[in-house]
Amino acid sequence: MLKQDENLSFIIEPELSPRSEQRIDLYFSIPNEMGINPQTLSEEAYFNNHFKSHLAYNANNIHLPLVRSRFVSKNKGEQQDYRQNLNLYCYQVRLAIDTDVKDALKIDDIDEFYQRAIELSELSKGLLKKLRRYTPDNEKLISFYTNADNYLSWQIEQSFLKLLDEGPRSSDHAKERSDLLSFCKSEQAYRQEQQYNSDSTLKDANRITNKMRLLQRLIEHGVVLNRHTRHLNSYLKRMVKGSVTAVIMAFVMVVVLNARSSFTEVTATLIVILGAIYGMREIFKEDITRVIWRAIVKGRPKWRFQFRNSVTKDKIATQFIWLEYTRFKKIPESVRNIFSKRRQQNKLAAQWFHFASETRVGAKEFLPGYDTLQQTLRFNLAPFTRYLKKGEGKLYHLENSRISKQSVERRYQLNVVVVYQDKGERKHQRYKITLNRSKIVNIELIYSEME
Repeated sequence: MLKQDENLSFIIEPELSPRSEQRIDLYFSIPNEMGINPQTLSEEAYFNNHFKSHLAYNANNIHLPLVRSRFVSKNKGEQQDYRQNLNLYCYQVRLAIDTDVKDALKIDDIDEFYQRAIELSELSKGLLKKLRRYTPDNEKLISFYTNADNYLSWQIEQSFLKLLDEGPRSSDHAKERSDLLSFCKSEQAYRQEQQYNSDSTLKDANRITNKMRLLQRLIEHGVVLNRHTRHLNSYLKRMVKGSVTAVIMAFVMVVVLNARSSFTEVTATLIVILGAIYGMREIFKEDITRVIWRAIVKGRPKWRFQFRNSVTKDKIATQFIWLEYTRFKKIPESVRNIFSKRRQQNKLAAQWFHFASETRVGAKEFLPGYDTLQQTLRFNLAPFTRYLKKGEGKLYHLENSRISKQSVERRYQLNVVVVYQDKGERKHQRYKITLNRSKIVNIELIYSEME
């Protein structure tokens, strides 16, 4: 369920059915040596800058052989139907090629790697042929088609260039590399022949990249749901702050009036007493407000997402988000037991960080051709590495009276327990995330149990 995304981020991608409810809890054990606590990283700062959530139609865990080729031909369907189905097709191809390229780069055996690369190229050629087989005659649809064709050709070419650049090299597989390079060149030539991009755009790496990002957002229209965010409890927080201020001011006024009645004249002592009273008010007002506020919002969701179809504007799903620091004793017993199974050397003093997402799909059914929603929860761990120590250590070896040394990097470990609840089932998983200052080194599933 939990897998690496970018260098310092990971994602969770569950599926959602019509009229379904789903809850996902993540419990982070963050070693104190990493320097993360409510003072250095607030819940609001993490939510606003390092957490992303989005819903899209029917593209979860998809690979190239599974991409649906169902999109409206040039003689069928309305304009909006054609665009939606075309966008879904391109969206699925993009996700599939990204997934398969990442999987191929994990292959250590050179023969197997190039065999897999050739298979992916053949699949990609077939998917591009399916797209180009239905070139619309309607001028209103031509712009949708050219944008999709331009982006998909460029994206596939970039994916294979990345595959060849980061993959293993061997003189025994020169023919396979040549075939893959020829495929990339043919797509480049195709785009030039169709005059999809101007010469000035092609010569500027920033311009062509930004143009393709724009096209990527265009093909997500109708596929990725629009998200509207609301910060819950904002009015309640104002009421709490106002109520605390009113109570403290009433108490201060009583003390001031009593002090004033004890002194018939304004004296230095009276001034000192009044100054001390107002100073105490300022000192305790914020602390009292914070304590009362945390007690009130404890267990309540802090944010709400509403997801709507970008075409019809219909509300599809609602998601509530919890995010807070907690104590080990406040964690559910089942989760505490999982953490307790760690080896003794891994039981370091830690901060406990709890995230929860509860998603409710209100739609009875999705648009024709869409069976499920893909939910993507993306967590960026970059702020967790902010206070990690720089530099590398040295490991010394003694071999036959000779001392040798090698550089070793400092690594840190996060333990994360994921609790997944859907359709009356509950699943617990524990992951060990190893990271350094620049990337996630490894994500390892340690424990999994279904209730």
